[in-house]
Amino acid sequence: MSVATEKAPAAAAPEPRATKKKRGPDHRPGLSRKLPYLLLAPAVLLELLIHIIPMLVGIWMSFVKLTKFFIANWSAAPWAGFDNYRVALDFDNAVGEGLLKSFGVTVAFSLITLALAWGLGMAAAVALQPPFKGRALVRTLFLVPYALPAYAGILTWNFMLQRDTGAVNHLLVDNLGLVSDRPFWLIGGNALVSLITVALWKLWPFAFLTLMAGLQSIPRDVYEAASVDGAGAIRQWRNITLPSLRPVNLVLVLVLFLWTFSDFNTPYVLFGTAQPPAGDLITFHIYNASFLTWNFGSGAAMSVLLLIFLMIVTGAYLLITGRRSRRA
Repeated sequence: MSVATEKAPAAAAPEPRATKKKRGPDHRPGLSRKLPYLLLAPAVLLELLIHIIPMLVGIWMSFVKLTKFFIANWSAAPWAGFDNYRVALDFDNAVGEGLLKSFGVTVAFSLITLALAWGLGMAAAVALQPPFKGRALVRTLFLVPYALPAYAGILTWNFMLQRDTGAVNHLLVDNLGLVSDRPFWLIGGNALVSLITVALWKLWPFAFLTLMAGLQSIPRDVYEAASVDGAGAIRQWRNITLPSLRPVNLVLVLVLFLWTFSDFNTPYVLFGTAQPPAGDLITFHIYNASFLTWNFGSGAAMSVLLLIFLMIVTGAYLLITGRRSRRA
């Protein structure tokens, strides 16, 4: 009897395991869309707490008669409407006249300091472009006033500008003999000169740093070609450096103006609470109008007027420079 043998079927090959795909950064598209807002949230929150909310409170204060009698209960301060603004803009009374004089001093201070800071920064940046031995050390020394804490630097200048014991009068009178009498630098008409000097010492390194960074982007081949064509240093600066630095200068001039016009630390640390008329900057004037007379409503109105003025100047500057850039 023959046994029919059947061939056993081959064992089926095991199915391959489903491998888990690694999830990339887009596995949660909802989180990817929210991530930029989550990263910006802390900055927005701090901006609200530090700038926006205090600004809105200051605007509200400018419309109420917030004096020392209502400091404990702000909500009880009577409504003033535009009375605080009328008093500040009435140049026939003492408050308006003082504000107008302070505005004039601030404009002169800002324009002079801005021009000198830009000029010194440009001169130093151009002079330090060619390589020479010790250039890195000189650049570092030029940046020391900018890196030094503002209060420490201004206090040092306060000691140096003292009439009897200051280093400035010691140098001018005792060592060089340029002045016979020891002048007062922190009171009288010389106060504006002292204010400009200290602000310039503190501000020009920023202009130098910005312009030096801008000069690094200009190819050296352009200067070499101009030199071959016979262009001197002044012509190269006028025809190559200034046009190439135009975008940098547009931002730098605006920033320097806003910083100088709203400078409070320099006059406060240099003069204390009794500022001389020649150094009565508008920010310091508003501070004294608020905290010496305890009329915070009037001081807030002056602050709002200053804010409006700076916004108008900034808008006009950006509009004019934008039109010139489009024409160019």
